[in-house]
Amino acid sequence: MKFHSILLERREDSIHKETCEAPDFFSDLNLDQIIDAITSSKQEYKLKPFFYTSLYDIAAIRYRHEIFHDLEDENLFEHIKSFAQKMLSMREHLAKADKLYYKYQKEGLFLEAVEIYCVAITCLLHDLALIDLKSRGFLAFREYLINYASSASVKSLLTETKKLITDLSTVRYCMLIKDNSVKVRKYESEIDYSAEVERTFDKFKQEAVKDYKIKISSRPEMNHVEAQILDLVAKLYPDVFLSLDNYFAKNGNYLDETMAAFDREIQFYVAYLEHVGRFKREGLSFCYPHIATQSKEVYDYEGFDLALAYNLITKNSSIVCNDFYLKDKERILVVSGPNQGGKTTFARTFGQLHYMASIGCPVPGREAQLFLFDGLFTHFEKEENIKDLRGKLEDDLVRIHDILNQATPNSIIIMNEILTSTTLNDALFLSKKIMTKILHVDSLCVWVTFIDELASFSEKIVSLVSTVVPENPALRTYKIVRRPADGLAYAISIAEKYQLTYDCLKERIKS
Repeated sequence: MKFHSILLERREDSIHKETCEAPDFFSDLNLDQIIDAITSSKQEYKLKPFFYTSLYDIAAIRYRHEIFHDLEDENLFEHIKSFAQKMLSMREHLAKADKLYYKYQKEGLFLEAVEIYCVAITCLLHDLALIDLKSRGFLAFREYLINYASSASVKSLLTETKKLITDLSTVRYCMLIKDNSVKVRKYESEIDYSAEVERTFDKFKQEAVKDYKIKISSRPEMNHVEAQILDLVAKLYPDVFLSLDNYFAKNGNYLDETMAAFDREIQFYVAYLEHVGRFKREGLSFCYPHIATQSKEVYDYEGFDLALAYNLITKNSSIVCNDFYLKDKERILVVSGPNQGGKTTFARTFGQLHYMASIGCPVPGREAQLFLFDGLFTHFEKEENIKDLRGKLEDDLVRIHDILNQATPNSIIIMNEILTSTTLNDALFLSKKIMTKILHVDSLCVWVTFIDELASFSEKIVSLVSTVVPENPALRTYKIVRRPADGLAYAISIAEKYQLTYDCLKERIKS
């Protein structure tokens, strides 16, 4: 297989321009928070566009799964990180060189950058030869790297770089400083009297004394005096510095585009695996989901909301996992139950799982089968926009209408407590109309609602209920279970907890 990209197996899969805009549903599902957390330590790679683009082909997803599997080998993972560190150092050298003014200092840093690149290529070639790679992506990349490193151009670059560094190491000179003049000449094996002076006075040393040595500035750029001295040195060694000039002029495009792309793209996997590691250390499970395109039987066991879990881990709080499944003709999960019980979190989890699966990543859960969607649509509460002059109900209906117009049998729809601005009867009437349309289209759907009647509207609907602690209904378990809706909101227990019952309010008013 000819190597094209570590992210995409086929060249035609990457013809689309990278997008810097997150999909519309990201904020509703808190995917923006998830991607921010994943990429926060790798800003220089600009990874977000990779996380903004779904895959619509099972083969492309499996290609990434294989690479993730290979990178679970700790040795390979460390080798890739070592390569990335060298490439980062190379870019830092180039960035410094680009800001410098004096020619020979600029060219010297450029030479160092190329040397680091050569070492990075040589080391990675050696390291990958020691790994039992399984993925198509890494096997093809290793073959590409072997051919690249053995090419005439790379061999010439390695030889030329090594020779020039060796030649520059032979440059030795003396400075003769008198009054305001500086003379530069070649070093002629003069005695280093500084060592002799130190030995002479060493016997008088008794205890630590103040250090009177002058500290040399560590700023990156030479001053004009240093630059002029270097110009004089160049005149003493014209052949060496001419070689440096020619090297700089000839090798400006030394960096191979495929290697540069690999250096960036592999960080998609590294960043995600480092993020996943935080959860695994807390005992949470991740798995490679089976991807379904025909069957709409989906499930996930011990799944959780990635954004919420990340925040809870930082606070040393426990994380509640939940299961779900749809089988046979089931298409809609209706989630009801008391407020603050985890219903919206569950809806977000369903969306997050399917999205992360669609970009080829392992997902939260012990085992999962997820659907490869062509579109993911969400309707969550949002603030009214006074500019569009629409009321809350009208705005809800317009947004829902847009979703239903775009939805296909391969779409996923997530509705979170819609139509809350109207009466119960009207909300029930409109919800049934919308559900009928979704069932007719045959999309998968999660519907969070306060209307229990919707949970039994059709045989294609599954009822899920958020639960409470039986002994204390004011306490939420955040477990979502598959059972008929019971219509219990436990409002009285919440009111009692916060002393807001009728009797409590009367007593407070009296006092």
